[in-house]
Amino acid sequence: MPFTPRPYQIDAIKALRDGWTTEKNRLAIVLPTGAGKTVVFSHLAHQMLDNLGGRRALVIAHREELIEQAASKLLAVDPMLRVGIVKAARDDHHDAEVIVASVQTLAVPRRREAIRDIGLIIVDECHHAAAPTYMEVLRHFGAWDGVPTAGFTATMTRTDGGLAEVWQDVVFRMDILDMISDGYLCDVRGKAITVDTLDLNKVKTRGGDLVDGQLGKALEDSGALDAIAKAYTQHASDRPGVVFTPTVATAQGAAAALRAVGIEAAPVWGDMGRDQRRATLARYEAGEVQVLTNCMVLTEGFDAPHTSCVVVARPTKSPGLYVQMVGRGLRPAPGKSDALLLDVMGAASRHRLASMVDLTAREIGEAEEGRSLREVAEEHAATEQRRALAAQISAEEINLFGTSAIRWLRTPEGTWFIRLTGAMFLFLARDPGTRLYRMRRWTEAHGVHSPREDVARPLPEALAWLEQQAQVLAPGAFVSRQARWRLGQPSPKQLGLCRRLGLAVPRGSTAGDVADLIDQARVGSVLGSLLATAA
Repeated sequence: MPFTPRPYQIDAIKALRDGWTTEKNRLAIVLPTGAGKTVVFSHLAHQMLDNLGGRRALVIAHREELIEQAASKLLAVDPMLRVGIVKAARDDHHDAEVIVASVQTLAVPRRREAIRDIGLIIVDECHHAAAPTYMEVLRHFGAWDGVPTAGFTATMTRTDGGLAEVWQDVVFRMDILDMISDGYLCDVRGKAITVDTLDLNKVKTRGGDLVDGQLGKALEDSGALDAIAKAYTQHASDRPGVVFTPTVATAQGAAAALRAVGIEAAPVWGDMGRDQRRATLARYEAGEVQVLTNCMVLTEGFDAPHTSCVVVARPTKSPGLYVQMVGRGLRPAPGKSDALLLDVMGAASRHRLASMVDLTAREIGEAEEGRSLREVAEEHAATEQRRALAAQISAEEINLFGTSAIRWLRTPEGTWFIRLTGAMFLFLARDPGTRLYRMRRWTEAHGVHSPREDVARPLPEALAWLEQQAQVLAPGAFVSRQARWRLGQPSPKQLGLCRRLGLAVPRGSTAGDVADLIDQARVGSVLGSLLATAA
């Protein structure tokens, strides 16, 4: 076949087919924009036809572009496949093996009732599927009666759709970071376009997101459209790009602002004439238009891999919508090394707005301007790994030292030591980058020196060896954790020394507690001075 599926696409198909052997039949696949959802379900339909016993496959979509793409990809996978389209005046389903249909057309009872013998249902952009129209269509074709049903989407977070209402399980996910790491998508760098006069606090929320009309007015009143044009010339002057706006007026205004600074731009919107919109998209594909501005019509079904800049001039609280917008710029193309994300935001906002870190399901912390998503994720992973190792070491240390009979103390910087006399202590020095330790001794007369056998040891061995040396060099009562003197009241001398050192003595402290405070402060000061001298 002309289109060979990628390894993860094969895995997604297998996950569906394996899932259908259980009691669940309405299963979803979540793949990032650019991962080839249409390729996956085209191969799925082709493979399943032999197992449907003469029944047919139905692909449901809600936009013309998605319907045409699906039909085209099905034929690319198998040119001999009989593919029919059911949409508006078109009604090519009678001898089709796979029917690609508009959900709006199927919402008409006589149109859907004319289509029979469906043994597989595929829903493109399935995050819409909880809408009443979809539910009615899906129930008619048997999605709640055991017919294998597969949903495909880049996001499963839409408030009027999602897993709980329609889809029984998400059987396969591919994170955008995995796609970037494997070279299937471009990395993305973010830059904020901060418009001080843009006050998003005045924009209300409806249905979980900012109200389009109010948001559009706020953008226009603040001068944000001119700021977008200026930022584009500064940061993306050589990049073909797409601008997402909340209203038709802002899409048209953004295009005008870009043209005013010398960038060829054109707007597209939902009610635009079909021929005019196709002509505008063709001009963008040909390079005659550098930037497309749009009122949320390019979030789905728009495929222009050469796009290397995305401007989110539609601030959103929806991570799903944000992913769909930014995803339009992540497909790889010849000569394209990365994508640039220009994020429009106000000076401050009470709203929790989606940002670049929402492109991935992983916890990666906050993105830093100018750094790519992959760089941020890799640094976060390295930091978490270091934290986990440190926590493991700390837990191990506390367990080891806490159960010892020897009076171990720790400086504020984390160095474990045993105070032997007023003028001598032993401490453990960790070899950098390892979990091995060496014994060191400090005396007031000679400073730090190493033992003859200067060997790096694992922590339990180093601890045992140092304790042995402490018991040889100091009286047991001084280094023992259970020494009777430790239970008495602090002496006036101890308290006077704490005052001179600036140490606060907690109420109820024993002589042993105060001795520990003094030793930690003194040893910490000595080791701190040594480190400063070495630096």
